[in-house]
Amino acid sequence: MNRLIDILNKKRDNLLSVYFTAGFPRLDSTVEVISALCKGGADMIEVGIPFSDPMADGKVIQHSGTVALRNGMSLRLLLDQVEEARKSCPDTPFIAMGYLNPIMQMGAENFFRRAKEAGIDGVIIPDLPFDDYMKEYKGISDRYDIPVIMLITPETSEERIRLIDGNCEGFIYMVSAASTTGARDSFTEEQIDYFKRIDGLGLRHPRLIGFGISNKATYDEACRYSNGAIIGSQFIKCLESTATPEEAVGALLDKISR
Repeated sequence: MNRLIDILNKKRDNLLSVYFTAGFPRLDSTVEVISALCKGGADMIEVGIPFSDPMADGKVIQHSGTVALRNGMSLRLLLDQVEEARKSCPDTPFIAMGYLNPIMQMGAENFFRRAKEAGIDGVIIPDLPFDDYMKEYKGISDRYDIPVIMLITPETSEERIRLIDGNCEGFIYMVSAASTTGARDSFTEEQIDYFKRIDGLGLRHPRLIGFGISNKATYDEACRYSNGAIIGSQFIKCLESTATPEEAVGALLDKISR
């Protein structure tokens, strides 16, 4: 069974998915970071594909992507590194997250085939329109058993949310606000209302909230109104401010636990 589907079936609450950019802070950091996250107990690991024009990313993740590209990271190398990391982390789901352009350059079929070989369990493509997913990617996704996880925002209509829920596997990525990524200290009342509204729809798939999770308060709120939280910018900051990936994971877990 797909590792992502397996953990979503086994664990329905307080899921922790951690994002980092492959090739940051060093080109050869990827395997070390994945290993540290596995040992630290992350339920899922999102491996970011660096891209030169990351329109949904805030300054922290943009910076990490720029550094990774300067270091020489590419999609092919990322998948090679993921395959290496899989040897010591056999059970934790790996999700590749990145923009459509690098995947199109590799070719969708080639990308999904190689991702399957490398041990990828899901894909998040923020700039992939749902209609294009249905026409061009769903068949490939199903063939290789690698779910394409779609994002929703406070502006996404209920009709579109239910279409996503009915046609995509894995989980639904709830973007906490219609803005770029970045750590925040708290959620607004408007955001909480959005979380409650989606929670009340009775959707088939689990939901994880991302964008702005940085501390215990935001992590606990995300888990209260969904099945878990996705943390990216805060972990990138931890990687930049500590000496080792293990220390970075420890710092992150400390931030969301007290």
